[in-house]
Amino acid sequence: MQLLRPQHWKDYELIDSGDYEKLERFGKYIIRRPEPQAVWRKSLPEKEWEDAADATFKKEKGKTSQDGNDKGVWVQKNGMPDQWFINYQYKEMKLRFRLGLTSFKHVGVFPEQSENWDFIYDTVRSLNVSEPKVLNLFAYTGGASIAAKSAGADVTHVDSVKQVITWSRENMDASDLHDIRWIVEDALKFCRREVKRGKKYNGIILDPPAYGRGPDGEKWILEENIAEIMSLC
Repeated sequence: MQLLRPQHWKDYELIDSGDYEKLERFGKYIIRRPEPQAVWRKSLPEKEWEDAADATFKKEKGKTSQDGNDKGVWVQKNGMPDQWFINYQYKEMKLRFRLGLTSFKHVGVFPEQSENWDFIYDTVRSLNVSEPKVLNLFAYTGGASIAAKSAGADVTHVDSVKQVITWSRENMDASDLHDIRWIVEDALKFCRREVKRGKKYNGIILDPPAYGRGPDGEKWILEENIAEIMSLC
């Protein structure tokens, strides 16, 4: 199987995958973590995986979060930091992300979203509006938000987790951007209120999880709530 990284992203590479794992390079560090969709066999021998990985995620048996993510710990080699930065560039868009080893195997960025960042950037730039208003729901660490801001949008970023909002601000600052509007709230509740206010946006971005919790304990269940939130949008 031939593995292709995004051709213009020098700081990311999918080195190998298979047997329910993936081996990736983020900047100068290589990490090994579970990937339930990698049902095929690995291309590289186990010894190469062991030698290459600077950090390996070890699942704790029976430990998962409510959204199904594995919970565990990272085993790090000497010199592997808990946090580091990577860059992403597309045309005039220059983004910088702070990465970190979390207890749910994530590092703060989903590499497959890079195609969406490019699309968002191009779309915002193509709008015949001086400062398009863009709403990013379930916004996580803000890759889409800073892509839209980089293109000149007036961005409202909504996520239910305060710590994730803080992480997003770090990415904005690292990318030399400013003035994103941060909202810590349940996305569905926020949309209901915006509709009542008659608020309108030139673009809405949403990538909802299968399951989530709002800051006040609100439940988000994709199959139960997706129709309403799409209608509100």
